[in-house]
Amino acid sequence: MLRVDRIVLREIRLPLKEPFRISSGVVSERRIFLLELHHPDGLVGWGECVAGEQPNYSAETIDTAWFAIRQWVAPRILGTALAGPSAVHDLLAHDFRGHHMAKAGVEMGCWELAAQLQGVSLSKLLGGTRERIATGISLGIQADPDALVSRARAAHGQGYRKIKMKIAPGRDIAYVRAVRDALGAAVELMADANSAYTLDDTHTLRQLDEFELIMIEQPLGRDDLVRHAVLQKSLRTPLCLDESITGVDRAEDMISLGSGRIINIKPGRVGGFGSSLAIHDLCQRHHIPVWCGGMLESGVGRAHNVALASLPNFTLPGDLSPSARYWERDIVTPEWTMDPDGMVRVPLDRPGMGVTVDMDRVDKMTVRCEVLDR
Repeated sequence: MLRVDRIVLREIRLPLKEPFRISSGVVSERRIFLLELHHPDGLVGWGECVAGEQPNYSAETIDTAWFAIRQWVAPRILGTALAGPSAVHDLLAHDFRGHHMAKAGVEMGCWELAAQLQGVSLSKLLGGTRERIATGISLGIQADPDALVSRARAAHGQGYRKIKMKIAPGRDIAYVRAVRDALGAAVELMADANSAYTLDDTHTLRQLDEFELIMIEQPLGRDDLVRHAVLQKSLRTPLCLDESITGVDRAEDMISLGSGRIINIKPGRVGGFGSSLAIHDLCQRHHIPVWCGGMLESGVGRAHNVALASLPNFTLPGDLSPSARYWERDIVTPEWTMDPDGMVRVPLDRPGMGVTVDMDRVDKMTVRCEVLDR
């Protein structure tokens, strides 16, 4: 029986090796929100809430999520006898709107704990079928096209299977053209706008068709499916929706409206693994490819993403860069690595998420801690 008797909330600070810029701002240090879920038998499941410091990617922040978990999420979970981790999603959804990232941090920790209790890998518990996963890299907005080309060349040389370029108005066509010209037609490229454009920019976005990108991610507003459908009709390049997909219902709407042809499933964004699996299965039935994006997670969140991305319909390279891409030192052992072919290994030989949290390091880096129990 799955049961959680204590939840420990921790905030640590991890400085990035270098600032990461997208259309809505710059991140230099990541406030990481970790959760320990304690089972009566002594096992501990780990979760990570991926909410950011500011409400720019979503309405949630690390501070609102902390409050939501303390006030509303944890009281529903603590001491409750659960038939299994799949029961957590519905338990948290009943008469409880929004707060997807707060819910996901606890729900995904329950799945990790359940995998340990069953003595299986998290990947196997979720239904994963892959032993290795193709990996892409996300490159932040650079000062000029030459700087972006330099980063893209280096990434290609390291073996990354997909190169994602963050774009914004005024830092788009010339930048993407420079990379395509430098790397050639065979390299898989995509652009990610993080909702920086409107339909008034259709002419600009249509110019991206000439670069044969595998997708343009979330060019328009985060809540907007109708205008994405209008834009998709104007483009050859598939649109991929990220921020717009917050649950399986939104994925159904995207398919019905023709708002996009690819979905980026970030489990934290959609409320956890239960919702991620529902979106995955829906897209598989409709022949819509999916892939797993990143939220500058620590090695804990990376472990969850790797397990999810091992499912069969994750057919495009995910943003699963190794630990060394972002951190001087991660908080898990072994750290996440990528082989020369651009593949990340799924840890199938250990119960749970497959990596161990370095508690000495986490304890030293903890800047806030709260214990919730029955």
